[in-house]
Amino acid sequence: MNALGRHVLVEFFDCSPEILNDVTAIEKSMVDAAIEAGATVINSTFHHFSPFGVSGVVVIQESHLAVHTWPEYGYAAVDLFTCGDTVDPWISYRYLHRAFQAAHGSSMEILRGQLDLLRKKADLGDLPGGTELTPEEIKYNRNIWFTERGENIALSLRHKGDPLFRKQSPYQKVEIYDTFAYGKMLTCDGMIMCAEKDEHGYHEMIVHVPMHIHPDVKKVLVIGGGDGGTVREILRHNSVERVVMVEIDAAVVEASKEHLPTLAAALDHPKLELIIDDGVKYVKHAPDEVFDLVIIDSTDPVGPAEGLFSPTFYSDICRVLTPDGLMVAQSESPRFKEEDLQKIYQKLYKIFGHEKTHCYLAFIPTYPSGMWSFALASKGSLHPLQNFREETAAQFTKQHPLNYYSAAIHRAAFVLPPFVGKLLK
Repeated sequence: MNALGRHVLVEFFDCSPEILNDVTAIEKSMVDAAIEAGATVINSTFHHFSPFGVSGVVVIQESHLAVHTWPEYGYAAVDLFTCGDTVDPWISYRYLHRAFQAAHGSSMEILRGQLDLLRKKADLGDLPGGTELTPEEIKYNRNIWFTERGENIALSLRHKGDPLFRKQSPYQKVEIYDTFAYGKMLTCDGMIMCAEKDEHGYHEMIVHVPMHIHPDVKKVLVIGGGDGGTVREILRHNSVERVVMVEIDAAVVEASKEHLPTLAAALDHPKLELIIDDGVKYVKHAPDEVFDLVIIDSTDPVGPAEGLFSPTFYSDICRVLTPDGLMVAQSESPRFKEEDLQKIYQKLYKIFGHEKTHCYLAFIPTYPSGMWSFALASKGSLHPLQNFREETAAQFTKQHPLNYYSAAIHRAAFVLPPFVGKLLK
């Protein structure tokens, strides 16, 4: 070969969309394609983008293999570059054609660094670091990334490879990844629901804030919350006699019980009645004034959770609350989804009243922007600060191993940055 390397540009058409959206399958196929061709793999770095698409590169001692996929079109663009003549890129091409289940492919080979156009400048021995590594010195590093991406912002977390759990339910794709920075992480349709390391900020704040405002919570309704973290925190309070949790997707409960035991520990508690059903339907048919506290632990207002953000649903929540009952709902990020946040509060103002609806904040690094908000609404006259039972909260936090909530945090959470106050007006 009268060149330094061979460069094959590839397009695969009518591939399996499921495979093209599976970052671990793509990473394995690309690494295996390199090995099949006789290459020595040095490093692999792959990202999955929400909701669709995978990008990645396999660095080999002989150069690289790169890919980007468009699952919605069944299309993959692949770049195969091999130096010297010891590795045949066409072996990798044929391997990937099969692995991606492509109906057909298009390709073009270019010789790179044609020798008759080059003049040798130096011997390797004259250059710093020019010594070739032995096979024993070569270490293969994997870098596989999960990326939750919006239109203008993205969060990426490196994980350990194949998901620990993956199931396509009738409602969404439920997955659990083992990340390096935040432990095991639950995702639904490519959106992060919770991660072991920072879930406390969400679950402790959605529960203990209302629990230390209301003087006597005995019956609690949780809509959503299939990971179990909210129920775990509720049942730290001995005064609670009964918890009803209505989760629409059994796959979320299954995944959490299998792989998130620190969250799901209370899902078999005798005080809990777990119902797999539509929360909107359950509340619509529930009797009046039966719950002291309702917690809406939902995903974003899309897909199966869309009905949990409607005025009709909020009206039914108000109806099933006891006269002094409280409602808490996650209300999105003031930085990431300003319009959604405003719509939530506009609806709640009309039903509960502006003076009885309050916003408070917590900081959860794996959620978009890190700043997250909660809406607290009172059917009666309870106020989050005027009726805050501070001594009880302080004693409670001494008795329980909490990671985020405290009496001081309770008060501070209602101190809103001016820009949030402007949004709520």
